[in-house]
Amino acid sequence: MHRAIRKVRRLLVLLALLLSPAFAPADAPPANDAAREAGEAARAAIVRGPTSITLKDQAVLALPEHFGFIPRKEAAALMDAMGNRVGDRFLGLIVPLQGGSRAGRWFVSVDFDPAGYVKDDDARHWDADKLLTSLRDGTEAANEERQKRGIPPIAVTRWIEPPAYDAASHQLIWSAEAKLKNGNDPDPTINYNTYVLGREGYLELNLVTSASAVEGDKAAARELLSAVQFNSGKRYGDFNSSTDKVAAYGLAALVAGVAAKKLGLLAILAATLVKFAKVIAIGAAGGFAALGRWWKSRTGRAT
Repeated sequence: MHRAIRKVRRLLVLLALLLSPAFAPADAPPANDAAREAGEAARAAIVRGPTSITLKDQAVLALPEHFGFIPRKEAAALMDAMGNRVGDRFLGLIVPLQGGSRAGRWFVSVDFDPAGYVKDDDARHWDADKLLTSLRDGTEAANEERQKRGIPPIAVTRWIEPPAYDAASHQLIWSAEAKLKNGNDPDPTINYNTYVLGREGYLELNLVTSASAVEGDKAAARELLSAVQFNSGKRYGDFNSSTDKVAAYGLAALVAGVAAKKLGLLAILAATLVKFAKVIAIGAAGGFAALGRWWKSRTGRAT
């Protein structure tokens, strides 16, 4: 089994226990003491909805019932204990709790990127087919570097949901399917990306799930996105062109380029890379998105 997948297996044990002991795989290896302590701390720190979650000095998340929020300190400590790192933009992790209509095997990472005011003019003119081509080309260009790092090559195959922008709420949603380029990958892991723009940057809530479950699970991502409100003075409409920083890219770049730069590669999506803290890699070559792949492997499919 790939080294990254072994790391993901250990991480899965801890995250599964946050939700329900029934989710914890019986054949998973035990976590080390540091990881176990970090997992217990994360579980103890879970903030259960309904409640309000402060997202820096920028916004408030009205966390619905049956959702849990793991604050940054504990979530980051958990990742660090597993040999993974998150960046300064990472704010925390949202998980489904038992008993809710959104229950499932998914996770949402929450990040704030202080990129500045992102102009949304290009949303009126973008071409979904061309954006998909950009995703494919960028992913293919990154495969050589990916393989040097021991990461299997991938290929973007289709839109799960073409980019859609709501100019009234300043919300962007998009998702593409990326499969392993070589080998069997019948139910790939999916990153369902949602954003809301503000005056000084944007919040991203990224749901990680599988292709077979995304149609049902994306309702959770949409519900959470609609529950985010920027504070007065931080809203998109509060922008002051004479004083405020303008982002170096437009809205289409959030689909076609920015995520790749965060990774330090050319790829946008990676089934074996974490989309956690703005697509920062877990360990040397694995990721949070691979979590779902390992889950599925327990049902008899090869990783």
